[in-house]
Amino acid sequence: MDNDGFREKIMKGIILAGGNGTRLNPLTSATSKQLLPIYDKPLIFYPLVTLMELQIKDIAIIVKSSEQKRFFALLGNGEKFGIKITYLIQDNANGLAEAFVIAENFIGTSNVTLILGDNIFYGDSLKHSLSKKFISGATIACCKVNDPERYGVARVKDGVVLEIIEKPTEYISDFAVTGIYVYDNSVINKAKQLAPSARGELEITDLNNLYINDGMLKVSFLDAEMAWLDTGTFDSLYDASSLIKALQSRSGNLIGSPELTACENKWITKNELKAQLNENKPYEKSLLKSLD
Repeated sequence: MDNDGFREKIMKGIILAGGNGTRLNPLTSATSKQLLPIYDKPLIFYPLVTLMELQIKDIAIIVKSSEQKRFFALLGNGEKFGIKITYLIQDNANGLAEAFVIAENFIGTSNVTLILGDNIFYGDSLKHSLSKKFISGATIACCKVNDPERYGVARVKDGVVLEIIEKPTEYISDFAVTGIYVYDNSVINKAKQLAPSARGELEITDLNNLYINDGMLKVSFLDAEMAWLDTGTFDSLYDASSLIKALQSRSGNLIGSPELTACENKWITKNELKAQLNENKPYEKSLLKSLD
């Protein structure tokens, strides 16, 4: 399927940014994890750009009610990026899969891509592989790792997921399930069928298992040139910032910039972006340099 077909199927996106970020206390005592800096940009920019690179223009960000004003101050309604942003509220940690219940009216009759707000993807293989793989059912993205015991891993045959095991104690595979998921519209009813797990949450693994039971969960493999980072710890936050700094210094280009992605997608013009910028601010000065 070409990218045009992908845009027809996947019209909406969801970013999960409502967690408590307890592993990052005290940093998250005063603000959302997704508003913490990854080098020169807030973390939320990176998953937002990933959805934009998939040509998704209608995006919901699920946040805590206490954080909504802060996200809006940063992103607004998305107009400056040529997109539409809707804010939805999740104040209690009821699980990742609850996103589809919360977002039922937002999703409507569309299909949907969900991305975790603390995941960073860098490289081209994600957008190419997802656009080719997804037709119906669901698709997860997997990345080959050296320490699969730290992740949920997928056992796969002929591109179809047979099972997902969380933090396996014996070898299943070395393909870790990353934080981006593509679902058809049936995901809403499937999420409503779920019972809370032992920890009282609607689990994304249980949701994926419903697709597995129907033989409808496919996998997209990230190639070796694709970087995937989960920024849920102090070390991973530091590592992500160091990587972005190194890549930008080497290439001279901004990474994870929704403004530049909007220009590349032709959702806003360079002149429209330049009119928003102040060269006395370092990030905006970098944007201006990237536009030249």
